[in-house]
Amino acid sequence: MSTVAVPATGPVIVEDHGTVRLVTFDRPEARNAFNVAMYEAVTNALVTAKEDDAVQVVVLTGSGSAFSAGQDLKEMAALVAGDGPPGAGEGFRGLMDALGGFDKPLLAAVNGVGVGLGFTILAHCDLVVVSDDARLRVPFAELGVPAEAGSSYLFPLRMGAQRAAEVLFTGKWVTAEEAVTSGVALRRVAPEALVAETMALARTVAAGSPQSLRAIKALILASHADALAAARRREDAAFAALVGSVDNAAALGRIESTGRLA
Repeated sequence: MSTVAVPATGPVIVEDHGTVRLVTFDRPEARNAFNVAMYEAVTNALVTAKEDDAVQVVVLTGSGSAFSAGQDLKEMAALVAGDGPPGAGEGFRGLMDALGGFDKPLLAAVNGVGVGLGFTILAHCDLVVVSDDARLRVPFAELGVPAEAGSSYLFPLRMGAQRAAEVLFTGKWVTAEEAVTSGVALRRVAPEALVAETMALARTVAAGSPQSLRAIKALILASHADALAAARRREDAAFAALVGSVDNAAALGRIESTGRLA
């Protein structure tokens, strides 16, 4: 099957493999951490895929050794200090809106580390395949911030209340095996087979009727739309209440200086 490179702006690589679009996060020097440019690029990739009738399924993955290290901590620290670049803060909300309204099957091929948003974004994916060496964590309490990206609702939905609470409260590393047994991922595969096997799964999905696939996805989204929107509002309010605290500023400075998130 032929591969067609799709013009993209910012740090993403977009390729069409027939009716399956592969979107690769491409900031390997920063372990694919999300900065303003990354948010804009990934959001644009989802929006354009939604609007393109030739695309039936989208797969997300990362370049290099990580799926995504989450939010770019330097940019996050600047945002908390009131010195963030233009568009800081809006990029996250734009991506969440794009994920919440993406009415086509969305898959993830998780290579290596997924931290923060690199983990929470998986709860917005319909099917997740992880490599055997994948590791996931959300260091929210360590950073001094609340849960994000609707994870206060979606994690208990995926993992069950107690497993989700442990992950959210402690920031523990979740192995590939634990990701599968907890319901975060469908299956795990050898690292060298990750993208190929995920793309094969995507092609199987894409073989269905386009109208049926979008109808099914719309029904899935509708069943959780109100609860997810409410969770996001609560998380946004909690973040606004916490970002000005002394403890939060100290945590951000400590983690930014040590680089221990991933």
